[in-house]
Amino acid sequence: MPPRVTVVRGDISGMDVDAVVNAANSSLLGGGGVDGAIHAAAGLELLEECRTLGGCPTGEARITKGYHLPARWVIHTVGPVWRGGAGGEDDALARAYRSCFAISREKSFKTIAFPSISTGAYGFPLERACKIAVRETLEELKTNRTFERVYFVCYDQKTFDAYLDATRRPFPEAPAKL
Repeated sequence: MPPRVTVVRGDISGMDVDAVVNAANSSLLGGGGVDGAIHAAAGLELLEECRTLGGCPTGEARITKGYHLPARWVIHTVGPVWRGGAGGEDDALARAYRSCFAISREKSFKTIAFPSISTGAYGFPLERACKIAVRETLEELKTNRTFERVYFVCYDQKTFDAYLDATRRPFPEAPAKL
């Protein structure tokens, strides 16, 4: 496993980190899966702040306070819906990670926890998404010495196993950077 990267199985809304990443929809107003869990744990104040943001396009990110979460901040990012791979989905997912890292650099975060972005209802193939996530994280860690730990928080065993595999063999199998 790469230094400063940890794969854990659990509920991201319980992570005590500087920021948790929310795999959000473009409205940022809550939904199912990770999005619903984070909104439920953070409380209504999160929804109220999200209403002031005006949404978020695919591949970008927005930040809010963490409210009732152990995490101080929530970085909301919108990953792509899988449409077969020919519509720029790999690049959109990579941009989502890079957008989260850009906010993290601005805030000088030391710890961040990512879910498996786009692999639930959005249907992105799990192993492919893992490789992109790990590739983008390793690229960030090459130059960002502020991060002490990047977590990949996996809700189920299948996702956990896929992330473990991707962190053990992140290259050369990752899709080419676009």
